[in-house]
Amino acid sequence: MAKRDYYEILGISKGASADEIKKAYRKMAIKYHPDKNPDDKNAEAKFKEAAEAYEVLSNADKKARYDQFGHQAFEGGGGFSGSGMNMDDIFSQFGDIFGGAFGGGGFSGFGGGSGQRRVKGSNLRIRVKLNLDEIANGVEKKIKVRRKVQAPGTTYKTCSTCHGSGQVTRITNTILGRMQTATVCNVCGGAGQTIDKKPADADNQGLKIAEETVSIKIPAGVVDGMQLKVAGKGNEAPGNGVSGDLIVAIEEQVHETLQREGDNLHYDLYVSLPDAILGTSKEIDTVTGKVRIKIEPGVQSGKILRLRGKGIPSINGYSKGDLLVHVNVWTPKTLSKAQREFFESMKDDEHFTPKPESTDKSFFEKVKDMFS
Repeated sequence: MAKRDYYEILGISKGASADEIKKAYRKMAIKYHPDKNPDDKNAEAKFKEAAEAYEVLSNADKKARYDQFGHQAFEGGGGFSGSGMNMDDIFSQFGDIFGGAFGGGGFSGFGGGSGQRRVKGSNLRIRVKLNLDEIANGVEKKIKVRRKVQAPGTTYKTCSTCHGSGQVTRITNTILGRMQTATVCNVCGGAGQTIDKKPADADNQGLKIAEETVSIKIPAGVVDGMQLKVAGKGNEAPGNGVSGDLIVAIEEQVHETLQREGDNLHYDLYVSLPDAILGTSKEIDTVTGKVRIKIEPGVQSGKILRLRGKGIPSINGYSKGDLLVHVNVWTPKTLSKAQREFFESMKDDEHFTPKPESTDKSFFEKVKDMFS
């Protein structure tokens, strides 16, 4: 089933401000909150759907990518997976949105009731280099990642300071009377648990570094600098916390003969003067392999041949760019005596006199065509 538009989910327009997006999400999240809709699978789905929409639209970079490419901008691990996320993960990321709507800032989580907010592990960031062929066709990369995981043998116990809630309440006397505030427990860091036992090679949180091979599916059409997210493959959190995410930054490598411009590709083809006069066929590079193209007799230097659909697929999957072949007639710098005599005799020949036709476009017209 196709995903609904994020703006439609939150009931806002595309030009909504950050404050309007936040208010719209809070309204939807409170309406479908699991505490108000126990055992209601439909409400749970709408709660996650709203969180997914807010996670993207509240982030300026992700919002810009979504506005340009739609849901396809986050395929292959590149976005927020609302359907497979943990409910506590929503509370961990967006819990402050609810304010005091559910017990003064504490949340039960899904199917919980303990009032505990689960701690999330830190994100990891890596850079993946892709060549043009991989970008054009999409690729699955297996990357070795060093991440923090819970050390085997580590056990935890309920924090004696916050009694497992992850928060401590403080009462302060002010000129306005007694004020109560809830803050993250400074002993367990909000986890609600502290270390009971841990092996010697674990750190103070009961974590150790382990190497893991992570499979990353990268969709066709990604661009340099784009970031994809692999949920849950960052550092683990202590106790019953949730893992952080692995952020994958795309780095596009330079191709030997092709130059990318958006979804279009450019290729400089050099032909000799005899080939330009008599016509020929040439083999050129594309992202799907080599192809042979025909050069008509009398081709002019600067002519652009457009191979439709031989460029890069749009990341939204709806279209594909073209390959623009720029013909450059190579003029020799040195000539033999016989060659020089031949061209000397051709100086006044009518066949060598420039006679531009109406179909021979100017440089500016060619540039205009390239972007049309």
